[in-house]
Amino acid sequence: MANENINRSALFNGSCFALITTAFTFSIRAGVLPQLGEAFGLSAEQLGFINSMWFLGFPISMIIGGLVYHTFGPKNIMLVAFVCHTIGILLTIYAGGYTTLLISTLFIGIGNGCTEAACNPMIADMYSGITMQKMLARFHMWFPGGILVGSLISYFMTKMDMSWEAQMWVTMVPTVIYAVLFFGKTFPKPQLEEANSLSQNFKAMLSPVYIFLFFCMALTAISEFGPGQWVSVVLSSSGAEPMIILALTSGLMAVGRFFAGPVVAKFGQTGVLLMGAIFATIGIYLFSSVTGPVAYLAAVVFAMGVCYFWPVMIGSVAQRVPRSSALGMSIVGGVGMFSTAIFQPIIGGWIDSARTENTARGLTGNALELATGQHALRNMMTFPAILIVLFIIFFIWQKNSKTSPSELEMTMSTGH
Repeated sequence: MANENINRSALFNGSCFALITTAFTFSIRAGVLPQLGEAFGLSAEQLGFINSMWFLGFPISMIIGGLVYHTFGPKNIMLVAFVCHTIGILLTIYAGGYTTLLISTLFIGIGNGCTEAACNPMIADMYSGITMQKMLARFHMWFPGGILVGSLISYFMTKMDMSWEAQMWVTMVPTVIYAVLFFGKTFPKPQLEEANSLSQNFKAMLSPVYIFLFFCMALTAISEFGPGQWVSVVLSSSGAEPMIILALTSGLMAVGRFFAGPVVAKFGQTGVLLMGAIFATIGIYLFSSVTGPVAYLAAVVFAMGVCYFWPVMIGSVAQRVPRSSALGMSIVGGVGMFSTAIFQPIIGGWIDSARTENTARGLTGNALELATGQHALRNMMTFPAILIVLFIIFFIWQKNSKTSPSELEMTMSTGH
């Protein structure tokens, strides 16, 4: 096998620290956002545009990285990631104002997208079958895990009156670590020779399974990220502590992804996706209807629902449409991020219309905010509810398909 002599441990650990960098740039930057607004006199709208650069750079570089994965190589893509992360972080620390912060966040987003573009297919090429799904899930556990750690770091540093610049320097720590781990290492070759061909990749992406997963990814991503963006607005008026909800959700997702191997082995990818859609729907329903400490139970159910969505969707592409290769995984991941960006203003519209409607009913203050947020969350239930139907179809479809996952595992492990 062509990939026998590579240092899997160093490459996998380097990938994890690269994803921790992504998570830190998400959580620590969120934590210092009020300080940035105060330091540079920025409006909420300007801060929103700065944040949008993170989501803009991510899918663009992820898709480009998928296109050039076999010609440019994962090693070079991760070199670009390191340069972009470093430039973005340093530009933020030494920012002179609004424009610099826009540019710095775009660089960070590009670095984050390169990480996904290089590491997902690299891990799929280093492992096969159920081990590949397990390792992909353990890689992706470091996004919620990194958000948990980054949120706590930012929280305590802010409480200690430490500057936002000092907090941003923390994001350089995992950046340097992944660069050291990757330095001088041999990267894996694709397990399928046909995977080197873009024409074969595009041909595979026209398959019914890939097209189905493509559209499902748009809904799984917004089911995960949508409520996360808005749930604090609801909970701040419900008697629950939003930061504890965030930490609880992220922590449970990280633990769940660590143990994804046995879960996927027992229920299969299709079973895990279907159960995830059911739990996510119940979790968002609870968020939309409960107040006080019960909201923490809602967080547990919601975390169980969305926990496996991202890694199992990527793993499903790698296992069920292996000839789509790095490009297929990057396109699916990219559509997840684009979906998150596209649906945000739609969700914002739901909130605006619900606020107008509830104001007309005479609600004010916390009662108004709570009713408005709960109304928007009930609308968000639509996303995982549609997924329940789609994943029932997928479960039956794949159960009766001619090529079973076990056959695909054999294909991938033998390199045919």
